[in-house]
Amino acid sequence: MTMLLLRRAAQTAVRTNHHRSFSASQTHLNERKGLVLGVFEEEGEQGSLHLTQAAAGFDQTSSGKLSELLKISGPTLKKGKSRIFYGIHKDFPCVAVVGLGKKDAGVCGAENWDTSKESIRQAVSAGCRLLQDLEVNHVEVDACGDAQSAAEGAALGLFHYDQLKSKKKTKVTTQLHGSADSVGWEKGVAYAEGQNLARLLMEAPANHITPTAFANTIEEKLAPHAERVTINKRSQSWIEEQQMGAFLSVSKGSEEPPVFLELHYNGSPDSKQAPLLLVGKGVTFDSGGISLKPSPSMDAMRADMGGAATVCASIVTAAALKLPVNIIGLAPLCENMPSGKATKPGDVVTAKNGKTIQVDNTDAEGRLILADALCYGHTFNPRAIVNVATLTGAMDVALGSAATGVFTNSDWLWEQLHKASVVTGDRVWRMPLFQHYTRQVTDSQLADLNNIGKYSRSGGACTAAAFLREFVTAPHWAHLDIAGVMSNKDEIPYLRKGMSGRPTRTLVEFAAGLAQSG
Repeated sequence: MTMLLLRRAAQTAVRTNHHRSFSASQTHLNERKGLVLGVFEEEGEQGSLHLTQAAAGFDQTSSGKLSELLKISGPTLKKGKSRIFYGIHKDFPCVAVVGLGKKDAGVCGAENWDTSKESIRQAVSAGCRLLQDLEVNHVEVDACGDAQSAAEGAALGLFHYDQLKSKKKTKVTTQLHGSADSVGWEKGVAYAEGQNLARLLMEAPANHITPTAFANTIEEKLAPHAERVTINKRSQSWIEEQQMGAFLSVSKGSEEPPVFLELHYNGSPDSKQAPLLLVGKGVTFDSGGISLKPSPSMDAMRADMGGAATVCASIVTAAALKLPVNIIGLAPLCENMPSGKATKPGDVVTAKNGKTIQVDNTDAEGRLILADALCYGHTFNPRAIVNVATLTGAMDVALGSAATGVFTNSDWLWEQLHKASVVTGDRVWRMPLFQHYTRQVTDSQLADLNNIGKYSRSGGACTAAAFLREFVTAPHWAHLDIAGVMSNKDEIPYLRKGMSGRPTRTLVEFAAGLAQSG
């Protein structure tokens, strides 16, 4: 009977405050603050919850109201689920409590990620979105034991591309609550903002993000770090001087001029330190060229510059974090369009290194622009080369959106990338670079190479990687095919539907790891 009365009292309190929040004036609503707190599932105790340090502190200041309401407001809060309470505390009219799952779950070998970190990202993003839907515009966030992951979950979960809409979602500012780990929080914010920059570039329509507009946007983002960054926006005449025939064969069908964007981030105290070289495919719209794509979903090809977006966003983030490492970023930017000037199937073009390429499919264009960029990149004698590209639909077929496919000639480089991905939860998976695939792209009727595999669709992601390898002489090179992770439907709970910006955080974490190892 006592329990029934308590339940009714709690339900009345929730209903009353719920009603009051919606009857409040818009001005009052805009001034409200929200709070996200976490709870863990107790080990071995069915239905029992354990409050985080910040949640326990809040519960104490509210005379135990939080724990009381959690007990009587419904079933135990499961991982990733959230519940909202009103009127518990005068400073926070809305409090979202989120389920974090088991405490100290740690790294899961089967899943290849840190389950604790991933659970925090998912839970915090759910709580923040719940408050955003209530038009709360300032949210304090519980660190939940890992301030960086909490910050990532908050910033990634709240991102929404509505730049071109008249009706916009409530803009929410966030801050850390109940923790002294402001360094971890700020690092998480930087990582998430980097990924959000890539999402912004990938989501924007192709008539807004042309090669020139892309380069200008990155230049603007790097302006605050001018003392450490050099930017070169190379024009078509420079590209011609460099004899990048493969790149030019793709760009020539479009009215938009190509741009070869070159970024130098000098973060290491040792200016002579060999740089990390990042190369990103920058096709700002891919129609397929003369080998025209089917029209359904062709609009998504505005994000075919996802490689360039993630590479450039990771360099912006490295500069913001002042990582003590030298990084060079290369982004060949162009459109792939059909026209009277476009490359025709069967044409033969010459790459920067002198190799001839028979272009049997103009929709296999990413590997052509990367080939010239990789040749140019070798001139900097990098310690490692990582190229990133939405390269093949076959990669999506193979791995879906679970992980980025990595093809590499270096076990050391694979280990560094894999280690970084376990931390970020944005996973990578190693794919084969067998000679079996090389033979399929070097058997060409008219030239040294063919831009598609001999057996067409079979092993398409692998033959594309084998093609790129023909332009690499460095001992530490990795090709990341991000076609499968380009967009998100609902697979990653802390990313809304749309372009994902993956794997920006993994690239940043990888660069940070190299900085630490010297």
